Amino acid sequence: MRPPRHPWLSTAIATLITAVFLLPVYWMVKTGLTRPDRIQTPDPQWAPSPVTGENYSTALGYEGLTRALLNSLVISCGVVALTLLLGVPLAYALARVRMRGSGTMVLALLVAQLPPAIVLAAPLFILERRAGLTDTYLGLIAADTTLTLPFTVIVLRPVMRSVSPELEEAALVDGCGLPGVLLRVVLPLMVPGVVAAAGLSFLIGWGEFLFGLTLAEGPGVQPVTVLLNAFIGQHGTSWGALMATATLISIPVVCVFAVFQRFIVGGLTAGSVRG
Repeated sequence: MRPPRHPWLSTAIATLITAVFLLPVYWMVKTGLTRPDRIQTPDPQWAPSPVTGENYSTALGYEGLTRALLNSLVISCGVVALTLLLGVPLAYALARVRMRGSGTMVLALLVAQLPPAIVLAAPLFILERRAGLTDTYLGLIAADTTLTLPFTVIVLRPVMRSVSPELEEAALVDGCGLPGVLLRVVLPLMVPGVVAAAGLSFLIGWGEFLFGLTLAEGPGVQPVTVLLNAFIGQHGTSWGALMATATLISIPVVCVFAVFQRFIVGGLTAGSVRG
């Protein structure tokens, strides 16, 4: 494959596309650093002048912020644990075990990702209300897992299929059962895929809003994304505090992606080429 004739053009296009995608993030951070009386001026300001921490003081002074951040952390970690606990064995079964209807199951997982979360909110509310799981961590974790599990299985299945079957057969000959093969042979070889699934599950669980609003009746277990509603009132919106809180919420997401970026990118492409 020949290198591009004008590499600077590709760099310029990539830079422009990146800037377009980062513009809302920049505007969020900029608004959080702008004085409240200068946010909704007729002429938009591209840089806060003067820079102020008033909005962050308002956000950090909100009494429910610490609790909401803790709730989001518990829910996100629970989503990761439940998704991997269910997704890894299911992906292994679909990749290795010969059974009828495996192709239909994969198709069903693909279809399960099509409906928006608002379509699932009402049925999940009814089911969890009857099971007594509304307004509980477990109820929110189970609801968020309905979004992460299909994606995790679809990502891990080709990764598992890229592992050499001879290694598993050798382990079976040595007397290792299927659970042992999965835990001792397959999982160590697909760490990037598992980390990618865990990282993306954490991001989905951290950013989920609709289930936290409909399945949690009070602030006791509501995630931090629901807290953003507190800055939207009947007579106006506190844009400065809202954007400051949104910036604070985004920091864990940026940290997770920065730490696991190599694993996430590698895990999503690990099953694309079979060696």
